[in-house]
Amino acid sequence: MKFMILLKATAETEAGIMPDEKLLTEMTAYNEALVQAGVLLGGEGLHPTSAGVKVLFDGASRELVAGPFAAAPGTLIAGFWIFETPSLEEAVRWVKRCPNPTGQRAEIEIRRIFTLEDFGDAMSPDLREREKAMEAEIAGHRG
Repeated sequence: MKFMILLKATAETEAGIMPDEKLLTEMTAYNEALVQAGVLLGGEGLHPTSAGVKVLFDGASRELVAGPFAAAPGTLIAGFWIFETPSLEEAVRWVKRCPNPTGQRAEIEIRRIFTLEDFGDAMSPDLREREKAMEAEIAGHRG
């Protein structure tokens, strides 16, 4: 099973305050352990929303909104990992091993990623083949 691990933004991450060397060292060691265990498929930190944009969809119209984004506390994302583990419980065990990513109160959300099988009959054989072809092409770009 694949999971997206979402680090929620704080006032500090939204202000662009960068982690210190101690935290970067701890996070690097954690990420190395994830890689060595075959759990980590990817992950990155994100710049604050002040450096981002949103595209709002309403029917056929598209509206561009520049950051920063006003949002309720705990709804913005500061970074993410992609894990592959046999179960949600295993993903939780790995997240609990994470150093505190902000040094203060932090929140990490774990969400399962859909697979082709999750879409049932709506994912026709043709669409399944096209999706698998894209996955192979993406893997080729990484290699």
